[in-house]
Amino acid sequence: MRLPALHFTKFQLAVHALAWLPLLVLIWDALNNNLTANPIQTITFRTGKFALLFLTLSLAVTPLHTLTGWQPLTRARRPLGVYAFLYAGLHFLTFIGLDYGFQFQWIIPEIAEKPYILVGLSALLILLPLALTSTKGWQRRLKKNWKRLHRLAYAAGVLVIVHYIWLVKNHQGEPWMWGAAVIVLLAMRVPIVKRAIINGRHQLRQKRLTSRAPGNAA
Repeated sequence: MRLPALHFTKFQLAVHALAWLPLLVLIWDALNNNLTANPIQTITFRTGKFALLFLTLSLAVTPLHTLTGWQPLTRARRPLGVYAFLYAGLHFLTFIGLDYGFQFQWIIPEIAEKPYILVGLSALLILLPLALTSTKGWQRRLKKNWKRLHRLAYAAGVLVIVHYIWLVKNHQGEPWMWGAAVIVLLAMRVPIVKRAIINGRHQLRQKRLTSRAPGNAA
């Protein structure tokens, strides 16, 4: 049976290349003993940070498309979500594997005692079905339910921010900046806000076209 040809635009190739880069750098640093004096903590931090980054970028695709109208952006949403799950999975595997050696008699009480771990695990469990159903085949099978299912990414985004804030126990700084970014991105999806942005974009485009018209030339 002949496999279907895969066609990627330059933009899609760039997205995939940039998404794999942090993992390749992490592997390189591990092979060359460049993971600081506490390598497990470094791996945990890096995988968690990139899970947050790619999840936030996936949530940013639709708002950025609304702002710019640039259609190629929409092709980045699903791969970015899958990469978010990849790094989140590695983040969790580092915790249960490298940190606790898969000793579940210690892992389960740790999860029960520390709410931020439970919240992070909840986000990972939400991302799991989203990653598994990210293909066009599943989109055809699920039909309207596919969009309903993938709206759970919003909940995952909020849970990841809560996980980060509780983890660092910091009421200022970086976690709250990420939280503000996610809140803005989710607010831009509200229909009335989205319509206002689209109308503003169209009006701005119309003004530019009018100013370029021959009769309005200086």
